[in-house]
Amino acid sequence: MPTNQILQGMTSFLSSKIHQPPIFNSINQITPEKENKPRSSCHIINQDTWCSKRHVLASGGISLVSVLSLPPLAWAANEQEEKDESLVGAFKSLFDPNEKTKSGKVLPKAYLNSAREVVKTLRESLKEDPNDMAKFRRTADAAKESIREYLGSWSGQKTVINEESYVAIVKAIRSLASFYSKAGPSAPLPEAVKSEIMSNLDTADNFL
Repeated sequence: MPTNQILQGMTSFLSSKIHQPPIFNSINQITPEKENKPRSSCHIINQDTWCSKRHVLASGGISLVSVLSLPPLAWAANEQEEKDESLVGAFKSLFDPNEKTKSGKVLPKAYLNSAREVVKTLRESLKEDPNDMAKFRRTADAAKESIREYLGSWSGQKTVINEESYVAIVKAIRSLASFYSKAGPSAPLPEAVKSEIMSNLDTADNFL
Protein backbone atom coordinates (compact mmCIF):
# COMPACT_ATOMS: atom_id res chain seq x y z
CA MET A 1 0.00 0.00 0.00
CA PRO A 2 1.41 3.40 -0.87
CA THR A 3 2.70 5.50 1.94
CA ASN A 4 0.32 8.41 1.30
CA GLN A 5 -2.75 6.21 1.63
CA ILE A 6 -1.44 4.76 4.89
CA LEU A 7 -0.96 8.27 6.39
CA GLN A 8 -4.42 9.39 5.32
CA GLY A 9 -5.97 6.31 6.91
CA MET A 10 -4.23 6.89 10.19
CA THR A 11 -5.30 10.53 10.23
CA SER A 12 -8.95 9.59 9.64
CA PHE A 13 -8.75 6.95 12.37
CA LEU A 14 -7.29 9.37 14.92
CA SER A 15 -9.82 12.05 14.07
CA SER A 16 -12.68 9.69 14.63
CA LYS A 17 -11.35 8.53 17.97
CA ILE A 18 -10.30 11.91 19.48
CA HIS A 19 -13.31 14.10 20.51
CA GLN A 20 -13.24 17.65 21.93
CA PRO A 21 -13.89 17.56 25.69
CA PRO A 22 -17.45 18.54 26.61
CA ILE A 23 -16.28 21.42 28.73
CA PHE A 24 -14.86 23.14 25.71
CA ASN A 25 -17.96 22.48 23.67
CA SER A 26 -20.26 24.05 26.28
CA ILE A 27 -18.03 26.78 27.65
CA ASN A 28 -19.82 29.47 25.72
CA GLN A 29 -23.14 28.30 27.14
CA ILE A 30 -22.08 28.84 30.71
CA THR A 31 -23.00 32.44 31.92
CA PRO A 32 -22.59 32.97 35.64
CA GLU A 33 -25.45 34.83 37.28
CA LYS A 34 -24.51 38.18 38.72
CA GLU A 35 -26.59 37.54 41.83
CA ASN A 36 -24.49 34.52 42.75
CA LYS A 37 -21.16 36.09 41.87
CA PRO A 38 -19.17 36.46 45.08
CA ARG A 39 -18.08 40.05 45.93
CA SER A 40 -14.42 40.66 45.89
CA SER A 41 -12.67 41.16 49.19
CA CYS A 42 -11.64 44.60 47.96
CA HIS A 43 -15.27 45.66 47.53
CA ILE A 44 -16.16 44.36 50.99
CA ILE A 45 -13.24 46.16 52.57
CA ASN A 46 -14.10 49.42 50.82
CA GLN A 47 -17.72 49.22 51.94
CA ASP A 48 -16.74 48.41 55.52
CA THR A 49 -14.28 51.27 55.46
CA TRP A 50 -16.98 53.66 54.26
CA CYS A 51 -19.35 52.44 56.95
CA SER A 52 -16.62 52.94 59.52
CA LYS A 53 -16.01 56.46 58.26
CA ARG A 54 -19.70 57.23 58.44
CA HIS A 55 -19.79 55.91 61.98
CA VAL A 56 -16.78 58.00 62.93
CA LEU A 57 -18.28 61.09 61.34
CA ALA A 58 -21.58 60.51 63.08
CA SER A 59 -19.85 59.94 66.39
CA GLY A 60 -17.67 62.95 65.78
CA GLY A 61 -20.70 65.06 64.99
CA ILE A 62 -22.34 64.09 68.26
CA SER A 63 -19.16 64.81 70.14
CA LEU A 64 -18.80 68.17 68.40
CA VAL A 65 -22.35 69.15 69.29
CA SER A 66 -21.69 68.11 72.86
CA VAL A 67 -18.49 70.12 72.99
CA LEU A 68 -20.12 73.16 71.44
CA SER A 69 -22.95 72.95 73.92
CA LEU A 70 -20.60 72.94 76.90
CA PRO A 71 -19.30 76.56 76.82
CA PRO A 72 -22.75 78.17 77.29
CA LEU A 73 -23.35 75.85 80.22
CA ALA A 74 -19.95 76.78 81.62
CA TRP A 75 -20.69 80.47 81.15
CA ALA A 76 -24.06 80.05 82.84
CA ALA A 77 -22.35 78.30 85.73
CA ASN A 78 -19.78 81.09 86.01
CA GLU A 79 -22.50 83.74 85.93
CA GLN A 80 -24.39 81.88 88.64
CA GLU A 81 -21.24 81.69 90.76
CA GLU A 82 -20.67 85.44 90.33
CA LYS A 83 -24.27 86.13 91.34
CA ASP A 84 -23.87 83.90 94.36
CA GLU A 85 -20.65 85.69 95.33
CA SER A 86 -22.38 89.06 94.92
CA LEU A 87 -25.23 87.92 97.15
CA VAL A 88 -22.78 86.65 99.75
CA GLY A 89 -20.87 89.94 99.56
CA ALA A 90 -24.08 91.94 99.95
CA PHE A 91 -25.14 89.74 102.87
CA LYS A 92 -21.80 90.23 104.61
CA SER A 93 -21.91 93.97 103.93
CA LEU A 94 -25.38 94.17 105.41
CA PHE A 95 -24.19 92.82 108.75
CA ASP A 96 -20.73 94.36 108.67
CA PRO A 97 -20.60 97.16 111.31
CA ASN A 98 -17.95 99.00 109.30
CA GLU A 99 -17.86 100.63 105.88
CA LYS A 100 -15.18 102.05 103.62
CA THR A 101 -15.34 105.81 103.01
CA LYS A 102 -14.59 107.77 99.83
CA SER A 103 -11.06 108.36 101.11
CA GLY A 104 -10.54 104.62 101.66
CA LYS A 105 -10.81 104.59 105.44
CA VAL A 106 -12.91 102.04 107.25
CA LEU A 107 -15.23 103.64 109.81
CA PRO A 108 -18.31 102.55 111.76
CA LYS A 109 -21.28 102.35 109.46
CA ALA A 110 -23.54 103.93 112.09
CA TYR A 111 -21.26 106.96 112.26
CA LEU A 112 -21.14 107.38 108.51
CA ASN A 113 -24.94 107.18 108.22
CA SER A 114 -25.41 109.76 110.96
CA ALA A 115 -22.78 112.11 109.53
CA ARG A 116 -24.22 111.87 106.01
CA GLU A 117 -27.66 112.69 107.35
CA VAL A 118 -26.30 115.87 109.02
CA VAL A 119 -24.61 116.97 105.82
CA LYS A 120 -27.74 116.30 103.78
CA THR A 121 -30.32 117.98 106.02
CA LEU A 122 -28.14 120.97 106.93
CA ARG A 123 -27.42 121.67 103.27
CA GLU A 124 -31.11 121.52 102.44
CA SER A 125 -31.98 123.94 105.24
CA LEU A 126 -29.31 126.42 104.12
CA LYS A 127 -30.51 126.30 100.51
CA GLU A 128 -34.17 126.71 101.40
CA ASP A 129 -35.82 130.08 100.79
CA PRO A 130 -36.46 131.67 104.23
CA ASN A 131 -39.46 133.52 102.82
CA ASP A 132 -41.28 130.21 102.40
CA MET A 133 -41.76 129.65 106.11
CA ALA A 134 -43.42 126.21 105.83
CA LYS A 135 -40.59 124.64 103.83
CA PHE A 136 -37.93 126.53 105.74
CA ARG A 137 -39.30 125.33 109.07
CA ARG A 138 -39.58 121.74 107.83
CA THR A 139 -35.98 121.59 106.60
CA ALA A 140 -34.70 123.41 109.69
CA ASP A 141 -36.43 120.92 111.99
CA ALA A 142 -34.95 117.99 110.04
CA ALA A 143 -31.48 119.54 110.38
CA LYS A 144 -31.91 120.10 114.12
CA GLU A 145 -32.97 116.49 114.63
CA SER A 146 -30.05 115.03 112.69
CA ILE A 147 -27.59 117.31 114.54
CA ARG A 148 -29.04 116.30 117.90
CA GLU A 149 -28.72 112.58 117.07
CA TYR A 150 -25.21 113.03 115.69
CA LEU A 151 -23.88 114.86 118.72
CA GLY A 152 -25.69 112.55 121.13
CA SER A 153 -24.10 109.46 119.59
CA TRP A 154 -20.65 110.59 118.42
CA SER A 155 -19.58 113.72 120.26
CA GLY A 156 -16.14 113.06 121.77
CA GLN A 157 -16.02 109.42 120.59
CA LYS A 158 -12.40 108.32 120.27
CA THR A 159 -13.15 106.18 117.22
CA VAL A 160 -14.07 109.25 115.12
CA ILE A 161 -12.93 112.36 117.00
CA ASN A 162 -9.84 112.78 114.84
CA GLU A 163 -11.54 112.03 111.53
CA GLU A 164 -11.64 114.86 108.97
CA SER A 165 -15.38 114.43 108.49
CA TYR A 166 -16.02 114.72 112.22
CA VAL A 167 -13.88 117.85 112.58
CA ALA A 168 -15.54 119.54 109.57
CA ILE A 169 -19.09 118.76 110.76
CA VAL A 170 -18.36 120.03 114.26
CA LYS A 171 -17.02 123.29 112.76
CA ALA A 172 -20.18 123.72 110.69
CA ILE A 173 -22.41 123.11 113.72
CA ARG A 174 -20.41 125.52 115.90
CA SER A 175 -20.58 128.26 113.26
CA LEU A 176 -24.34 127.91 113.03
CA ALA A 177 -24.80 127.77 116.81
CA SER A 178 -22.48 130.75 117.36
CA PHE A 179 -24.42 132.93 114.94
CA TYR A 180 -27.86 132.16 116.34
CA SER A 181 -26.67 132.51 119.93
CA LYS A 182 -25.62 136.07 119.12
CA ALA A 183 -28.23 137.17 116.53
CA GLY A 184 -31.22 135.25 117.88
CA PRO A 185 -33.10 132.22 116.55
CA SER A 186 -35.12 134.23 114.03
CA ALA A 187 -32.25 136.23 112.50
CA PRO A 188 -31.57 135.63 108.76
CA LEU A 189 -28.33 133.82 108.13
CA PRO A 190 -25.74 136.03 106.37
CA GLU A 191 -24.20 134.76 103.13
CA ALA A 192 -20.71 134.78 104.67
CA VAL A 193 -21.75 132.48 107.50
CA LYS A 194 -23.77 130.32 105.14
CA SER A 195 -20.77 130.01 102.78
CA GLU A 196 -18.48 129.02 105.65
CA ILE A 197 -20.90 126.32 106.83
CA MET A 198 -21.37 124.99 103.28
CA SER A 199 -17.60 124.77 102.84
CA ASN A 200 -17.26 122.67 105.99
CA LEU A 201 -20.09 120.43 104.87
CA ASP A 202 -18.37 119.89 101.50
CA THR A 203 -15.15 118.96 103.27
CA ALA A 204 -16.96 116.49 105.48
CA ASP A 205 -18.74 114.95 102.49
CA ASN A 206 -15.42 114.29 100.75
CA PHE A 207 -14.31 112.08 103.66
CA LEU A 208 -17.56 110.18 104.17
